[in-house]
Amino acid sequence: MRKIGLTFLLLAIFVGTSMAAAPDFVGIKSCSGCHKSEGKSWANTKHAKAFELLKKGVAVEAKKKASLEDKDYTKDEKCLPCHTVGYGAKGGYAPNMPEAQSKYFTTIGCEMCHGAGGLYKKEMRKAGFQYKKNKKTTARRKLIDAGQNDNLEEVCNSCHLNFEGSAWKGAKAPYTPFTPKVDAKYKFDFEKAVRDNKAMHEHFKLTGIFEGEPIPKTRAEFQKSAKEPEAPGEEEEE
Repeated sequence: MRKIGLTFLLLAIFVGTSMAAAPDFVGIKSCSGCHKSEGKSWANTKHAKAFELLKKGVAVEAKKKASLEDKDYTKDEKCLPCHTVGYGAKGGYAPNMPEAQSKYFTTIGCEMCHGAGGLYKKEMRKAGFQYKKNKKTTARRKLIDAGQNDNLEEVCNSCHLNFEGSAWKGAKAPYTPFTPKVDAKYKFDFEKAVRDNKAMHEHFKLTGIFEGEPIPKTRAEFQKSAKEPEAPGEEEEE
């Protein structure tokens, strides 16, 4: 009996610790507080306006092609995971959120690609202060360990390629009705999409606060044509 009791106690501690360690979603306002230039660029993208597509009277023809009614889908739990930030997760979007808060989550924001920022945001801030103080860099691995996503393609596929018959192995219900069979424009190519500033955001010069693996494969390419950030001293890193 003691062994069984101890096993359950250890399991409870492990589960409790794991849950406590899961990062919260923080929303676009928190991210763009430091990443001002990316935030302004992102605000003009298709992703920034994705929640609007769920409303009645919006994208009527697209819905019709996909055999959907023209009605309000803003509370449909099949749609919300791909049209809001962190739906159903810690700190993420909830339909009962006050409007003053929900406006930072009713969108496809930074964390939908880069991961819930509750922990790695703190690592970024710490590293930024350290770099400004003595030019000491921080291992990029710390961001990944704190929840930053380093597999952008898989995250994008989880919404854009999640349809029945998809070649993507992760596809599962509830499936998106917007498939290449419905309209060729829904054919998704990550390599093209990640380079589309109308869908993503423009890229800005990074200050080199972080170093080491894992290095995003597009980092060097994007930095060649990256702009200077609008405000000097922005804590830029990806």
